[in-house]
Amino acid sequence: MSATAQERMPALYLSHGAPPLADDPVWPGQLAAWSAGLPRPEAILMVSAHWEEAPLALGAVETVPLVYDFWGFPERYYQVRYAAPGAPRLAESVRKLLRAPGIPVQDIPDRGLDHGAYVPLVEMYPDAGIPVLQISLPTLDPVRLMDIGRKLAPLRDEGVLIVGSGFFTHNLAALRHTGGGVPSWSSEFDDWGRRALESRDWDALLDFLDKAPAGRYAHPRTEHFAPLFVTMGAAEAGGGLDAQKSVIDGFWMGMAKRSVQFG
Repeated sequence: MSATAQERMPALYLSHGAPPLADDPVWPGQLAAWSAGLPRPEAILMVSAHWEEAPLALGAVETVPLVYDFWGFPERYYQVRYAAPGAPRLAESVRKLLRAPGIPVQDIPDRGLDHGAYVPLVEMYPDAGIPVLQISLPTLDPVRLMDIGRKLAPLRDEGVLIVGSGFFTHNLAALRHTGGGVPSWSSEFDDWGRRALESRDWDALLDFLDKAPAGRYAHPRTEHFAPLFVTMGAAEAGGGLDAQKSVIDGFWMGMAKRSVQFG
C-alpha cells in the first residue's frame, strides 16, 4: 500500500529495544508484521529517547549517518548499516509548522540516526528506501511534548509516519538486581499503562510519575516514556487518540515492550 494525500497516516509509539533486538526470535517479526499492515509512508519522522537537545533540533537531511550510541557490545552491532535517504522536504515542513507558533528550531546537519531510530527501522523497513528525519526531544515535560506533537500533526496528511521511539518501562540499573525475570515494578507499570490507554485516560498518562504504580521505578528518568506524548499530540486531531491499540506487548529483558498505534 502507498499513502496518498487523502490518507491520514497513523502515529506510533514503539519500544525500540537495543542492538541485540535483531537476535530476538520474536520481536523483529512483530515489528515487521506491524509495518506490513501500515500504508507505506512517504517519509518517516523519528523522535527517539536517545536524543535530548534544546532548542528542538533537526538532524541530517541529506546523507543520513548512524550514531552507534552504545558501548561494550560485540563488533557486529557496530557494522549495522541503514542507508535511508534524507528528507529535506520533510525538514522544511517541520521548520514551518514549529516556527509559525514560535517554537525555536535548530539544525544539526551531521547528527544521524541513533539506535532508538535505526534499530526498529531495520526490522520494519529493511529496504531503507523511505526518507527519514530524526528530531530531538527539546524537553521531557509531557504537556509541552504533546503540544509539539499537535503542531506536527498535519504531516500525517502528507503521508508522514510520526514515530515516537522509547521503552514502555526502562530502569537498567534496577534490572541488575532482579536476578532475571520481570520485576514487579515493570509489570505493574505496564498493566497500569495498558489500562490507562484502553480507558483513554490521557490526563493520567500525562501525570504518570504520580499516578502510575512504581512510576519512578519504571522511569527513574523519563526520556524513554517521553516520545509517547509527541505521538499522542500528533494523533489527537480527527479522533486518532480514540483509535488506539497496543500492537506489541510482553517483556524483553524485564522491560515492557508495549508499542501503540494511534489512528
